[in-house]
Amino acid sequence: MSSGELLQIHPQELQFPFELRKQISCSLQLSNKSDNYVAFKVKTTNPKKYCVRPNNGVVLPRSTCDVTVTMQGQKEAPPDMQCKDKFLLQSVVASPGATTKDITPEMFNKESGYEVDERKLRVVYIAPPQPPSPVREGSDEDSSPRASVSENGHSSAVEFQASKAFNERVEQKDASFQARTLTSKVIEERNSVVEQNKKLRQELELLRRAPNSGGIPFMYVVIVGLVGIILGYLLKRT
Repeated sequence: MSSGELLQIHPQELQFPFELRKQISCSLQLSNKSDNYVAFKVKTTNPKKYCVRPNNGVVLPRSTCDVTVTMQGQKEAPPDMQCKDKFLLQSVVASPGATTKDITPEMFNKESGYEVDERKLRVVYIAPPQPPSPVREGSDEDSSPRASVSENGHSSAVEFQASKAFNERVEQKDASFQARTLTSKVIEERNSVVEQNKKLRQELELLRRAPNSGGIPFMYVVIVGLVGIILGYLLKRT
């Protein structure tokens, strides 16, 4: 706030949050810190563009007065949001008990002998807050929700295919291991049967060559025949 003048003004400039085709208002507070009645008048360089209420009045001693300035809706924004409009606040000491009806144009004319205090106020446009910019799809840094879902779905599909291929390889390895184990077991059984058959043939040959042999027992021959049949069956399976 300023000091040393008849009226203290706050703020010291007119600030309008600019929006196209919209009426915008701002307020000024006039404070009278003295024991005098102070009359004031507000002028502007562009009266068709602004409406001032009240545009004149009297501020009582040790009191304040609010002035509202309304800007008409504008069809286009000025270059670089700069405004050249100006306001002038004139104030003068009035007679005790003066009211708005007692204000005359001559009171603000310095040539009439009045000590007129003049304060110039500039107009400032404030740009409205910008909405957040839309996120472009396919951006590396800021991916949209849709892009994120797509990427997550693709990632899940890749992971599923990799897991499926790994499981198939494991199953193939298990099957191959089981086949090798079974083959090895059959070969061992076959070798065992061949070895036993070989021993039986050797024993049979010894019996044939043994002296005083009363002939080969019938059951022994049957056993040798059964062993031969089993061995042939196993050989066919492998």
